Amino acid sequence: QVQLVESGGGLVQAGGSLRLSCAASGGIGGINAMGWYRQAPGKQRELVARINSGGRTNHADSVKGRFTISRDDAKNTVFLQMTSLKPDDTGVYYCNAERYNGVHYTNYWGQGTQVTVSS
Repeated sequence: QVQLVESGGGLVQAGGSLRLSCAASGGIGGINAMGWYRQAPGKQRELVARINSGGRTNHADSVKGRFTISRDDAKNTVFLQMTSLKPDDTGVYYCNAERYNGVHYTNYWGQGTQVTVSS
């Protein structure tokens, strides 16, 4: 079982920055990708950014140029650096870890951290 613990959310004014962290522990062997998703009130959860085991990243169009996902393998931690924040970025941000065993995908989720951007 993989445990994911997020931190770094909070309240920030539009144009500000925040850095989210996600520390992974437990049975992290075989994790092939980690990412950040967010869910705004009344909306579906959406992918924000993802990084795979080879270091390849992808970011949602809505955050390209403003958010950057990165990782520290020595600390089993993934980061999301968020800059030029907008009110539309408000939501609960969830860390995700994906394991693929060649047959099945298994997804693990953190408890979420609230990000609120005021106008």
